[in-house]
Amino acid sequence: MRTLFLGDVVGEPGRTAIRELLGRVVKEESINFVVANGENAAGGSGITPAIVRELYGYGVDVITSGDHIWKRKEILEVIDNESRLLRPANYPESALGSGSGLYQTKEGIAIGVINLIGRVFMQPMDCPFRRVMVEIDKLKGKTKIIVIDIHAEATSEKIAMAWYLDGIVSAIFGTHTHVQTADERVMPKGTAYITDVGMTGPHDSVIGRKPEQILSRFITQMPTRFEMAEGNIQLQGAIVDIDDKTGLANSIKRVQKKLQR
Repeated sequence: MRTLFLGDVVGEPGRTAIRELLGRVVKEESINFVVANGENAAGGSGITPAIVRELYGYGVDVITSGDHIWKRKEILEVIDNESRLLRPANYPESALGSGSGLYQTKEGIAIGVINLIGRVFMQPMDCPFRRVMVEIDKLKGKTKIIVIDIHAEATSEKIAMAWYLDGIVSAIFGTHTHVQTADERVMPKGTAYITDVGMTGPHDSVIGRKPEQILSRFITQMPTRFEMAEGNIQLQGAIVDIDDKTGLANSIKRVQKKLQR
């Protein structure tokens, strides 16, 4: 079982990267299932129902999210009915949508996906460590393969989650910072981990935005409109090879594909 997790899809450039590159990666790497963090897919902040359908059409099986999931109000109209669109599970119980789901690959292999959000340097939220065990219990009797998106700012919080769940889940993919890390590994008890899978979008940028605008904000502290950058579009993520019988990871590797124009 080979799962591809794509880093934060940022705006139209990120969607273009998926449209042009995902099919090739799936074929070359014999991918069975694709998960993408899509919370920045609409102009760099939020996601819309139309973009959800667009990403499905390009071959994304499940879309995870994070702190920007509510930025586009129209998503509120569909998130309760979009089982393949997740919001973090440790939002309050009263929040719309779901934080986990059970899915099947085209080959009929069951796979669970859990979406979490961190608390360090972010808005207060329910404890991701306690909540994840609730979500795992929902899935464990139905599949041995469970992958997690932890959308968090602090490296320490993500690594702590890896040690907490080592041997319990198949893979933990960090998102949110948009900068791919080089620490991919299979933990001692068999859980694949990477602190951040990176960004699918324009890399001649400051995490997806035009550098000159970000610099102006840093230097002057004046309000500045942040616009999408356009250059050096890449698809970034990680591929995990998972043992179907044990649910543990055999290997993990980073993916970096540049869109040639």
